[in-house]
Order: sequence, then C-alpha cells, then structure tokens
Amino acid sequence: QVQLVESGGGLVQAGASLRLSCAASGRTFGTYDLGWFRQAPGKVREFVAAISRSGTSTWYGDSVKGRFTISRDNAKNPVYLQMDSLKPEDTGLYYCAATKTVSRYYRDYDYWGQGTQVTVSS
Repeated sequence: QVQLVESGGGLVQAGASLRLSCAASGRTFGTYDLGWFRQAPGKVREFVAAISRSGTSTWYGDSVKGRFTISRDNAKNPVYLQMDSLKPEDTGLYYCAATKTVSRYYRDYDYWGQGTQVTVSS
C-alpha cells in the first residue's frame, strides 16, 4: 500500500506563492502516477495536476495552467506542487493521490492523503 501526507499549505495573500509537498511511505509508491486535487466547501473535488511515474508527462486543470507546476523525485517527497500567482479562487483543501493509471477523475485514484489547507486572501 501507499501512504501519503501533504504539507506546505497556509494562509497567503493573492499573488503569493506556495509549494506543497507530499511525503510517502510504502516501497511501491514509485510505481504509481501521482496527482493533486483540491476541494472547497460546497464544491466538487477538482483536478489540479498529475504526473506520470516516470516524471516525463504532466497534466493540469484548466484553472491552474501557467501558474502551477507539478514535479516528482521518487524519493521521500515523491510529488510537489509549486503554486504561483495564487488567487482567492485557489482556496481549498489540497490532496495528493496515487493511481496505477493517470486520470483527471478522483474516483480513479487508489490512495489519498489527508489534505493540506490553502487559503488565499484578497
């Protein structure tokens, strides 16, 4: 199994940057594609970004293209999310997740972290 723990969230002003990290346990995490999702109160869980297990392919949700960057190192912190030019609408609970087949749909992911809160004020 894979265990994921997110960190790096916080309260920032619009235009600021944050870098989220996802620490992993379980020796098989390198065989999974990894993704980030976010969810705000009253809204559905939204796809943010994903990266293939090799790190050679990345995907982004339309709302974050050009502002967020996903990367991985297949180490203790296998996936990162660099968030620049943050907007109030980026506010939400951010989750990292693992899947055997990369997807934009949260139901296709097998393992989830508990989430880290990102709040962007204007």
